[in-house]
Amino acid sequence: MAGDGGIFDVVIVGAGPAGLTAALYAARARLTVLVLEKGLPGGQIATTNEIENYPGYRSIAGPDLAARMQEQAEAQGARLEMAEVAGLSLDAGGIKTVRTTAGDYRARAVVIASGSEPRRLGVPGEERLRGRGVSYCATCDGAFFQDKEVIVVGGGDSAFQEGLFLTRYARRVTIVHRRDTFRAQPVLVEKMRAHPKVSFVTGAVVEEVLGDERVEAVRLRHVKTGETWEMRAEGVFPYIGHVPNSAFLPDEIERDEQGRVVAGEDTRTGVPGVFAAGDIRPKMLRQITTAVADGSTAAMAAEHYLTGTTSLSY
Repeated sequence: MAGDGGIFDVVIVGAGPAGLTAALYAARARLTVLVLEKGLPGGQIATTNEIENYPGYRSIAGPDLAARMQEQAEAQGARLEMAEVAGLSLDAGGIKTVRTTAGDYRARAVVIASGSEPRRLGVPGEERLRGRGVSYCATCDGAFFQDKEVIVVGGGDSAFQEGLFLTRYARRVTIVHRRDTFRAQPVLVEKMRAHPKVSFVTGAVVEEVLGDERVEAVRLRHVKTGETWEMRAEGVFPYIGHVPNSAFLPDEIERDEQGRVVAGEDTRTGVPGVFAAGDIRPKMLRQITTAVADGSTAAMAAEHYLTGTTSLSY
């Protein structure tokens, strides 16, 4: 339930690992908490088949972990509403209004945990085979491609770093890039070129991901000649960037050139009472563990803001 005047202490935008952890910690601090989510609670982990790198679980299905996080937050008193956030108003007097498809909600503090989404290839077969050979996280899913042939789409640091990680498992890793040159750091390019498991297809794009129950191949198109051909692949890892879910935010909340909310390790933004946690803020590593760390920090930072406490040390 909301507090006095229908105002929540904290409204959390996003029910991924960062948002649900923030809800858990804020509710345990006896704050009134509302979590708003437009899709599946759990965010990207809710669509991950199996997770093997979250401490405490040798292996757990993504939807199961998401459900446990949600259940734990709600058991402490957090309220979850399914609604898409359309805007945020920073009203006078320190009250924030979160505008959604289900109505407006007011809060004394807001945690932005809306995350980011991997930029899609936008080709036939990609969404249908997501989680069945199409993956956007080599660190999460690489072990499932033991002795398989995979392709990595992209030419930047992420593509090369994740491609190098995949060589631990895959029989062959092929980098597919639309240009003949790469944006990745030269040292990464050199490492990949020297690796016996790695090959390159440049000047080409993926036109279609092929397969019935799982990925079996991709159809490639040469950018200059238009020639198309099929390449065997049991895994497809697109690394063509991420799109932060920050379009709903007002100009007062600073974002970097990628659209991520500018906030440090304390999760505070430049606007008092507004915090950013998880993939929505600039981070070196984007994993469930770093998201839940942000979520707990954001909740405690919000609690300190609301109570006027200056220190953030536990």
